[in-house]
Amino acid sequence: MEKMDFLSILFILACLHVHSARSVIGTLPIDCAAGTNGRIGNIQEGYEGVVEIITNIGPDDRLVLESYLFPIGVTYLELIYSNEDSTHTVQTVKPLDADVLKESGGVLYYSLTCPNPLLKNIRTLKVQDVNDNPPIFQSKTYSATVSETTAVGSDVLRVIAEDADVSPENSNITYSILPPAPDDFEVRSDGNIRLKQRLNYNNAQQHIFTVQAKDIGELSDTTTVTITVEDFDNLNPYFDHSLYKASIEENQVGQFSEVTPEAIKAQDGDTGINEPVVYSIKSVLPNEYQSNFDIDQNSGVISVKTALDREEIDQITVHIQATQQDDASKTANAVVSVTIEDVNDNPPKFDQDEYTVSILENSLQDQLVLQIKVTDLDQGGFSKGNFIMDNSTFAINSQGIISLQRNASLDRETADNYTIQVVAVDQPVDGLSSTAQVIITVLDVNDNNPQFLPLPEIIEIQEGAYTPSSPGEVCEISATDADIGDNGRVNITTFSYSNFFRFREDGTLLAIEELDRETQDVYEVVIVAMDHGMPQGNNITTVRVSITDVNDNAPVFSSDTYSKSILVKDAKVGEVLLMLSATDKDAGNNALISYSFSEGSSIVALDADTGDITLTSDLSEVTEDTLLTLTAIATDHGTPPESDEAEVLIYFKIASLVESVSFESSSYKFTIKENEPEASIVGKVKALTESPLATVSYNMKSHKHVFSVDGEGTIKALRPLDKEEEEWYILTVEAIDSRTPPNTAETTVNVQVENVNEAPVFDTEIYEAAIFSISPYKFPIVKVQAWDPDVGESSELQYSLRESTTLLDVEASTGQVYVLDASSFKDNLFTSQVKATDKHGLFTTTTLQIEVKESAQRDSVISLNQPLYIVEKKIPEMEDSMGKVLGWTVKILSVRAEDGNEMRTILRESTAKTYISFIAMDSSGALIQATVVKEKLNSKNEDLTFELEKVFGPGLVIKVEDSSGDSGESSQAVTIALIAVSVVLAVIIGTLVLTIVHLVKKKGTDSDRQSLNTAVDLPERRHSIDRLADFNTDQEPIKDEVTEKL
Repeated sequence: MEKMDFLSILFILACLHVHSARSVIGTLPIDCAAGTNGRIGNIQEGYEGVVEIITNIGPDDRLVLESYLFPIGVTYLELIYSNEDSTHTVQTVKPLDADVLKESGGVLYYSLTCPNPLLKNIRTLKVQDVNDNPPIFQSKTYSATVSETTAVGSDVLRVIAEDADVSPENSNITYSILPPAPDDFEVRSDGNIRLKQRLNYNNAQQHIFTVQAKDIGELSDTTTVTITVEDFDNLNPYFDHSLYKASIEENQVGQFSEVTPEAIKAQDGDTGINEPVVYSIKSVLPNEYQSNFDIDQNSGVISVKTALDREEIDQITVHIQATQQDDASKTANAVVSVTIEDVNDNPPKFDQDEYTVSILENSLQDQLVLQIKVTDLDQGGFSKGNFIMDNSTFAINSQGIISLQRNASLDRETADNYTIQVVAVDQPVDGLSSTAQVIITVLDVNDNNPQFLPLPEIIEIQEGAYTPSSPGEVCEISATDADIGDNGRVNITTFSYSNFFRFREDGTLLAIEELDRETQDVYEVVIVAMDHGMPQGNNITTVRVSITDVNDNAPVFSSDTYSKSILVKDAKVGEVLLMLSATDKDAGNNALISYSFSEGSSIVALDADTGDITLTSDLSEVTEDTLLTLTAIATDHGTPPESDEAEVLIYFKIASLVESVSFESSSYKFTIKENEPEASIVGKVKALTESPLATVSYNMKSHKHVFSVDGEGTIKALRPLDKEEEEWYILTVEAIDSRTPPNTAETTVNVQVENVNEAPVFDTEIYEAAIFSISPYKFPIVKVQAWDPDVGESSELQYSLRESTTLLDVEASTGQVYVLDASSFKDNLFTSQVKATDKHGLFTTTTLQIEVKESAQRDSVISLNQPLYIVEKKIPEMEDSMGKVLGWTVKILSVRAEDGNEMRTILRESTAKTYISFIAMDSSGALIQATVVKEKLNSKNEDLTFELEKVFGPGLVIKVEDSSGDSGESSQAVTIALIAVSVVLAVIIGTLVLTIVHLVKKKGTDSDRQSLNTAVDLPERRHSIDRLADFNTDQEPIKDEVTEKL
């Protein structure tokens, strides 16, 4: 069924085609009589079939098909007829083709000619063109050679395509360049290839592209166009690279060891011509190295002719040039950057051959001394070098920093400078080295007190009227100080008797006020040697200045008149009648007295040495009562001598009469206890007159300012006596009777002052101090001082607390009071009693008032599995170990046997767990917050355990406990320097005066030199860093401080 349908469709189409092919274009009559011209019509080319049906043909007409104008037309036609038909048919013999009829404009001309007569019936048939022919290029390839100098816009080649279609519209051709189209060319509508931009041989030597020809019906053809660019010698040579990098080792000659990015090469820019080039060196920078280089003119290889030194220059720029061989004007330039590679040929060099530096002798461990600078001209400098220094005191690191070793300390007085050789080696293997000398001068710190040189055994000066403008030289006293400079420059000043004595700059002690030996023969002068350092160091001692005598006092008879009555009959030659006595306040020869009479006597003689008047005559010549009157002279041995006179009355009686006076004893000895009140009775003397009619009165002839004697012979002390001041008094008491002339007698009374044990005396009744609640364990807060009035026993005093407490402790020998646990004071004001006890058990007390100030900063607490008594012994080592781990300064405030406020440091329990409270400070003295300390304790627990096991041994367990309080605020930069300073300093200065006065008053005390800071307890002038205090003390000389207090 389906097959039948398909055949039916083919049959219908065939019928339609036959009909179309057989259709008639036109029908025209023929006229053989006159001839005709007729237009058949229009028909598209490709037509096949009847063109014309000819009518009106006569019987005799014999038509002939002939060409007309264009013979080509009849080749497509034939004339079909039969004798019987009245019509003829002109039909095609092949499809009509307008393209063949192109010459006739697509018109088919033919003629139907009647033979008789010869008349033509001319026919025209317009054959319409159909676009059935594509354009066709005349050639499938086109080529041309074009110089690169051809001007832009020039036609360089023409391509031609033809279209066989006859109609202009179907034969109109459009040319185009198919992609990828070159930028250098374009095709015009006439097929000419035009130059759009200048050709460059170096960019492209040939251009190949495709040109398309296309008609209106999109029928097309293509051809290949090849344009060969012809090079023109218009370019300079060129280098492959504008910059080359080369290298060569210093001290080497020859070719470069390496050239990058490739070997040096230049060529003609006109590569199509490629003329040879010649290489040359144009310049070298720096230009002084021009002669060091050479270049091969043909190959361009550069060589170093003269070796280079990298330390002199490490980079050289060589400018090279390539010149076209046939044209010197055509050149190319390039730069060769030459790196001179390093060879270790230079030893390191110190910036100084000798370094001189100073460091304080109290510098801390790891203290930076100086940094040595070393340069090495070789590449990399001294970056791989190291230093070698053989010294046990100083160390040097890889950066050349010299510092004090951790286990070393300095003492200028032991070693004041160090000369060290430092070796610098530039690399570990096969390194070069150099040596420098480092001279480290240790600068003085005022860490030594002045020391007195041995004092003269005898220090004396004559009494006299000295003045500041006319002083008297006593002796020269020298003091040295192991320090140097101002620290070692010592001035000596007087601290007592400054109105009598002062020092000259050369150390000579001068008397500047009148000295009267008879008023005071010995001066216990307290002298102070002070250096000029900061803080000042000082020393104190006492010198005993003895005032030597000048004969400025005349002898003085004990009485103006000496009298004696004697019976002639009883007189015996050689009998001592009277004993004259004179005293001289001077001393030595000036007090040595010789006695004489102003006139000689034949009856009596005066002993020049003793003053005894003896009878030299038997008085046989005396027959009546006779009064012998003489003048006795007492003359001293001074220069010039001084003398005194006394009247001597000797009454020679003929009648017997007792008229003498005499003491019951030629000498007396009494004792009195020291410190007895005024008018205390010492003893009693008695003289007899041997006559009830004569009365006796008594006269104290010596020490009248100390003792008195009344009419009964009772001797009394005018004031309390002090054994320490003077133990023995030798008195002369005179008895005078009531006779005329009076009789006298003298006796010697020896008075001994007996010692009484006196209680010690504190310098002040109340000591005041202030501390912070975070004061460290065993922090010194105040020093109490007492002295013992008993001679030589002050140094034997023992200090103690009147009532035992766990909060305070006092050093028995010095009176230094320490705080044991400042945090446990419950009141803001704490009062305690301190007592001083002498060796006999007699004691006195003073009151200690301590103000406890709260601190915003709280302490930190750890606990150890160690007994309390062991921990207390290890406090310094613990502070060092904890400080090493934490990186801060650690001060332990307290240790206790349980977590709480009750301290048991004194009880020394053996509890195997101890709590340690402490504070930490940074390098500036600022306290570290407890929370920060706790964090670091937790993070450094292992390190802390390791360090503390070195102190306590293995098995130590450390636990970080909660602090005793949480500050809740940022820590102030509070330093322990504020602790009790002002109060302590005031108390010390206040007590200084009493101590100095006491020392001056003491007689017979040890005059050995004593440190001002210990024996006299002057204000502290030097402070240890361990005290954590900056006392900011006044730096005026100590003398000024004490004088001001006085």
